[in-house]
Amino acid sequence: MTTLDTYETRCEQLFLAGGNAAVRRAAQEGLDSLGPHADLYCWLALGHAAEDEDDHDDLAEEAFRAGLALDGDHLGLLAGYAELCLRADEFDHPGRSSRARVLSRRLKELAPESAEADRLASAERWARRSYWDELRMAAAEGAVASRQTQDQARAVTDALAAGGTDAARTAARAAESAAPTDRGAAVLAATVEALAGPWNAPVRLLGRHRPAAWAVSMGLALLTNTLLRQSGAVDSFSLWGYLWLLPVLLVDRRFSSVRKEAEARHLTRLEAELAARP
Repeated sequence: MTTLDTYETRCEQLFLAGGNAAVRRAAQEGLDSLGPHADLYCWLALGHAAEDEDDHDDLAEEAFRAGLALDGDHLGLLAGYAELCLRADEFDHPGRSSRARVLSRRLKELAPESAEADRLASAERWARRSYWDELRMAAAEGAVASRQTQDQARAVTDALAAGGTDAARTAARAAESAAPTDRGAAVLAATVEALAGPWNAPVRLLGRHRPAAWAVSMGLALLTNTLLRQSGAVDSFSLWGYLWLLPVLLVDRRFSSVRKEAEARHLTRLEAELAARP
């Protein structure tokens, strides 16, 4: 019979990999197999809360409450529930929002120096974020996405240069099969499959030199709009120049779509691999 530690390890690895639905399946399987347990309710709740949607938030609250009914001093449940309540809208969910203070106070009484208390303190700072903080976060997320696109483009270009399209596909598939839980191998295999071939060369080129492509596109857009106004083609303001940004936006979307496909495939393999362990 699968032990509690095995279910917890499975949930943790799936959660770190971003597999929220897989976390919920593993936690629910553990609850069905072993019966009610606070740790498994905590993972079930976190798997719902990570979706950040109203329906999932409701289910997360049910799981947090069920877990705390078994162990009212469970640090993970207190921290996770407090984070959920901090995120709640005061107008739509006044009761949930008001519970954040009670849960936070209880956690800090029990373990003020714990990792859970530190995580909750970060969540409280985020709840007090300003407009500028949101802008900085958006810029940081954009920078991460940019680096991911560049890394993908470089990896697929290097793979193709090493032996051509067929050899690159064969090598990428073999690497993915040899390491089914390696996210990087899954991303490379999916990228080679989707973006190999001469017709995708412009996509790979723009992806590899994304910052320069954005800079050139913005410059062309501003120049085009200026020329349109000076020539009298438009009266004051024009959006036509921004059509120069369309190719780069499409390339970003293409690479992002491939990453999502690869991550879904990676999660499926990871879930199967973890479920097969005793």
